[in-house]
Amino acid sequence: MITAAQARRVAVAAQGFGEARPSGAVTRAHLKRLIARIQVLQLDSVSVAVRAHYAPVFSRLGPYDRDMLDRAAWSHSARSPRLLVEYWAHEAALMAVDDWPLMRWRMAEYAHGRWGVEIVKRNAKLAEDVVAAVTELGPATAGQIEAHLESEPRGRKGPWWDRSDTKWVAEALWASGVLTTATRIGFARHYDLTERVLPPDVVARQVEEADAIRELTLRAATALGIATEADIRDYFRLGARQVKPAIAALVADGELEPVEVDSWQAPAYLRAGQIIPRRDRGTALLCPFDPLIFFRPRVERIFGFHYRIEIYTPAPKRQFGYYVWPFLVDGRLVGRVDLKADRVAGVLHVVGAFCEPDEDPARVAPPLAAELTTMAGWLGLGDVVVGERGDLVAHLRTALRD
Repeated sequence: MITAAQARRVAVAAQGFGEARPSGAVTRAHLKRLIARIQVLQLDSVSVAVRAHYAPVFSRLGPYDRDMLDRAAWSHSARSPRLLVEYWAHEAALMAVDDWPLMRWRMAEYAHGRWGVEIVKRNAKLAEDVVAAVTELGPATAGQIEAHLESEPRGRKGPWWDRSDTKWVAEALWASGVLTTATRIGFARHYDLTERVLPPDVVARQVEEADAIRELTLRAATALGIATEADIRDYFRLGARQVKPAIAALVADGELEPVEVDSWQAPAYLRAGQIIPRRDRGTALLCPFDPLIFFRPRVERIFGFHYRIEIYTPAPKRQFGYYVWPFLVDGRLVGRVDLKADRVAGVLHVVGAFCEPDEDPARVAPPLAAELTTMAGWLGLGDVVVGERGDLVAHLRTALRD
């Protein structure tokens, strides 16, 4: 039996918050080690503060050149080979290029059983035309492909998106591994043939589904530090029928150890030989899609922190704000801030700032002020401006002045 506090320390340390940030410039080697540790950087289109995939790197390593991450994900040269590739690793996410073959089973599902196969079947000629267009054009957006095919925007339109048939077919081909993301410009995905983007040895490598699931299960458990079966399933969005036997095999082989955690209802698993930190460490702002917190039931279980994204909640009904970042201090979630970057005015707006129950605003405000100031500098913003919402704003203003 281990305590809930010990479990929390393990979880925070496993995600890279137990170590000091680099004292010098953050390098490509730092990024590579971080990806090996946390496995995924979730992609999201919201950019009210900074796009989601940039934030976890900042949270763990401190200020860094975002162009370095862009180059690692969306460019390639002999001197700087592509490190990252996009796929459905959690949601749409960046993962290590060398790990792409671990997702072949999922690509096969999209090709033969998920929504992608129906889209391609209904639009078989269009799918052929899209592949031919990309072959001729090179990296291209869905709009560029559509223009090349001289087709009018058609198809499904919903309240949150407007995608033509060409876009849906391109997405299905991307999900099934025929196409991949060559680059992004203005966050628009440019599709290309997978074999023209990824190294030949990566494209050629075959991994059986059972072997891939075992490896993904072990990686999820390692990245999480301590985890229930549900936690492990969520990390790479695996199914219970896949993960249950994988966990059993890993336990039998001595790779994972079953443990009981005080106050946890479900059994948990530790990587064999896992060291339990003695001290609570880790101070950082966490974007809503950070791997430490993207599975909300786990956040509530480990931190006692109820967290929901309120982007789609009407403004009058929002409890904390539009795009709220939890704040980690010494390994505990002690507050949350609603952030907005005003790039025209050159300021980072703290629209609202809130302490968790039983936390002392006077204790939370100074490290929060320091982290916000660092974040503003990283984003090229000259000042932090604090709004009126929340029980932490007065103390935060004082801390920013000190």
